[in-house]
Amino acid sequence: MDPIKVDFSKKKGSGKKEIVIPPEKAGLKIVLSIVGMLVFAVVAFYVMLPAINLKAYEFYLYLGMVAASYVVFNGLFSSVMAKPEYIPYVKKRAIVPGIIIGVLVVTVGIGYLVSSEFFRARSYHEIIEVNTSSFTEEIEAQDIGSFKDIPKLDDESATELANKALGDLAEKGYVSQFTASPESTQINYNGTPVKVAPLQYASIIKWLYNTKNGLPGYVIIDMADEKTEFKEATVKYSTAEYFNEKLSRHLRFNYPTYMFGDANFEINDEGKPYWLCPVLDKTIGLFGGTDVIGAVMVDAATGECVYHDIETYRTDKSLEWIDRVYDSDLIVEQYNYYGKYVDGFWNSILNQEGVVTTTQGYNYIAKDNDVWMYTGVTSVTSDNSITGFVLVNQRTKEAQYYPVTGGTEAAAQGAAQGRVEDLGYTATFPLIVNIDGNPTYFMSLKDKNKIVQQYALINVNQFNKIGATSSDLSACLENYRKSLKSNGIEGVVEEKPPVADTPDVPAVEAKLATGTISEIRTAVKGGDSYYYIKLDSNAAYFSIAASKDETVVILNKGDNVTVTYSGEGAIIAAESIKIN
Repeated sequence: MDPIKVDFSKKKGSGKKEIVIPPEKAGLKIVLSIVGMLVFAVVAFYVMLPAINLKAYEFYLYLGMVAASYVVFNGLFSSVMAKPEYIPYVKKRAIVPGIIIGVLVVTVGIGYLVSSEFFRARSYHEIIEVNTSSFTEEIEAQDIGSFKDIPKLDDESATELANKALGDLAEKGYVSQFTASPESTQINYNGTPVKVAPLQYASIIKWLYNTKNGLPGYVIIDMADEKTEFKEATVKYSTAEYFNEKLSRHLRFNYPTYMFGDANFEINDEGKPYWLCPVLDKTIGLFGGTDVIGAVMVDAATGECVYHDIETYRTDKSLEWIDRVYDSDLIVEQYNYYGKYVDGFWNSILNQEGVVTTTQGYNYIAKDNDVWMYTGVTSVTSDNSITGFVLVNQRTKEAQYYPVTGGTEAAAQGAAQGRVEDLGYTATFPLIVNIDGNPTYFMSLKDKNKIVQQYALINVNQFNKIGATSSDLSACLENYRKSLKSNGIEGVVEEKPPVADTPDVPAVEAKLATGTISEIRTAVKGGDSYYYIKLDSNAAYFSIAASKDETVVILNKGDNVTVTYSGEGAIIAAESIKIN
């Protein structure tokens, strides 16, 4: 029997009513559509992991997709592709989901307007409090001893060293099953600036074989002396997992309404791994002014979660080992709001008086047992100069601005690379240090393998004129001070040798060995390339790092050389090698 034809509405553009023909067993198909929508809602939630929070954009997207899925399922069960006559019926069933989607769109639109920078410029400016400080008074002057605490690696170099540390553990199978995650975290670990790099599975096949036991540990990269160490520890919950042990999913199931920022991998003073997951709130209107209100600590082995509000992290002495509550990109965003709306919305577009922004990039320094993010500050009308720089504590969000004029970090990188143009080295993102009262960019110079080969000191104010590079940090500092003096900079301090804590020991006399190279071997230790050279005139091997004397990189078997050394044994550490 043919279905009953029912007139429900008028067809657009005519006075005739559109005939709506319901499919057979229409009630059952509605039930099936609802069931399909609910299944879709569960699967979509498991995949998307939206915060069930009216301040989260993804929550509105999720609700809209669920509402739309009902219409899709209703169309499928009504077989509209095969029977177009059911299209009017499906359109009718789509009215309620359409209204829901419309309400969601209107809500998001209103929320966007009430959060708009146009209306709330002052609130955006005040989202971070910035204090102005004196560079020479607040930033401790560097000598060669204090350079041991200055980070000398960037993320690329740290990841390269971390993977080499896994290579040294090939007998345990780590080199083939796991790789170091590029998402390492810089922290202060027992007073030393280090990066901790969690592991990740080398492939999804390796994940299938290893996920039952989780990841076997993490790598510590000393940012000052460039050494690495693999630490064994159980890491069951991580960003490398795919299902319930995936960190974001674990957090969502435990805290369905929380909005989370990017998680940071940290270790406590005993080396126990945790994930520190910032909890965000929108503090301006419905969607604006993202800020941190707390953080969840997740035990990487057990998945145990503990939430503390932001004031607890700032004041609780037992949590001082935690370094990264505020994400660097969030800090940059907030400071840019602070600098952009210093005098209201229209000033930021028209006159732009006093409007500043951060430079392109940031780095980290250790200060007061915390990690501080560093970035330069420049006027929006300037391309190649800074007005100062800002340091922000990543645990407390304390922000200090230091007025300093000169070239940007990019300009300093270009100046440093120009000094070693023949070697093709690239510069890491600089840090500003105090050399005898002179703001100075410090950076490392990497070869094509991302290994640090030299260091550079470039004057901030006269970046194209005053600077020095060397593979030896002491020599680099000495040459930089000579450059300052030769350009009329007063107050340069002569570097004094460190005072010995032990009784004087007679100096070891340097020796020379001359001969023809009969054999060259290489090895990588602690991220540095070492060369072992045997001469036809000597039974020992002479070892030297490429970072100590670049000459070894171009040596060949048969070259006649002179080696300067002072020790004895089967393998002797060389001071330098000269081609005759």
